[in-house]
Amino acid sequence: MNITSQTNVAPSGAEGGAAYTAASFKKGQPRWCPGCGDHFFLASLHKALAEIGVAPEQNAVISGIGCSSRLPHYMATYGMNTIHGRAAAIATGCKVANPDLTVWQVSGDGDGLAIGGNHFIHANRRNINLNMILLNNRIYGLTKGQYSPTSPRGFVSKSSPYGTVEDPFRPAELCFGARGHFFARAVATDAQGTVEILKAANEHKGASVCEILQNCVIFNNGTHDSVYSKEGRAKNAIYLKQGQPMIFGENNEFGLMQEGFGIKVVKIGENGVTVDDLLVHDAHCEDNTLQLKLAMMEGPDFPIALGVIRDVPAPTYDEAVAAQIEEIKAKKSYHSFAELLETNDIWEVK
Repeated sequence: MNITSQTNVAPSGAEGGAAYTAASFKKGQPRWCPGCGDHFFLASLHKALAEIGVAPEQNAVISGIGCSSRLPHYMATYGMNTIHGRAAAIATGCKVANPDLTVWQVSGDGDGLAIGGNHFIHANRRNINLNMILLNNRIYGLTKGQYSPTSPRGFVSKSSPYGTVEDPFRPAELCFGARGHFFARAVATDAQGTVEILKAANEHKGASVCEILQNCVIFNNGTHDSVYSKEGRAKNAIYLKQGQPMIFGENNEFGLMQEGFGIKVVKIGENGVTVDDLLVHDAHCEDNTLQLKLAMMEGPDFPIALGVIRDVPAPTYDEAVAAQIEEIKAKKSYHSFAELLETNDIWEVK
């Protein structure tokens, strides 16, 4: 377990409302392979934190084990590079013990969904006020290329030379199944899209899950190629925006409509279809049926959904614990350990 503390000094005038910059949150020299998606995400996180404007010393970044889990070393905030699969558990303790901290939990698909899968489920179920980042490259990179819980069926890797015979976890499905209240998705190379969902996650009270699609240039390069470039996203992705019709395509020529209990892709202008016929995105709808269908869309038949897909308020675990403590304290005749001792018989030894 590696514990780091923030060492940067806030920029002159930062306290009292003046702006931070991305440099306010930078520390060290990242040691990832050139072109790794972690580089792109780290830059977006620095930028998002600057725009959020919470002081570096009021943030904590908690990670587990893996390439992506080195990220706290490059943050001028408090941070812990912890043990395999336990980032969510330690982040939970950090938030409950220090409710004023903004806690960012960073895991890869292996660390977060394999050995850490149970913690991922319960952090969502409890609705702990954590910003949970899942960096998904569909491979174990640090341990040199074994298939992960998100690798597709038939995937050939060092640990599956003849192809996997398993179906993968789909992070959105797991989050929604655990009664998660916030789910968003971005592509690591899309800085603007990543910053937007990170800011939205921070605004959400409760467990927020941001899935970041990224390539491992050494062991799984190209796994998200269909949306890794700006041109690819124009063809193969849809940016969901609250209250707006679901339109996508290089020339905004396609849209999504309801078909029975499902969704279908239509071309605007054909067969009398107009923008008014399209589905309108509502991330705040408590019923997650449509949100899950959107999050589960895959190519080539459907666009990949990006942006904030679900964002619904609900009571948070950490606030409930704090309120319960205050309620119980108010009913007790003692409010500290010293007062507790004095409630029993006391005698002096001379």
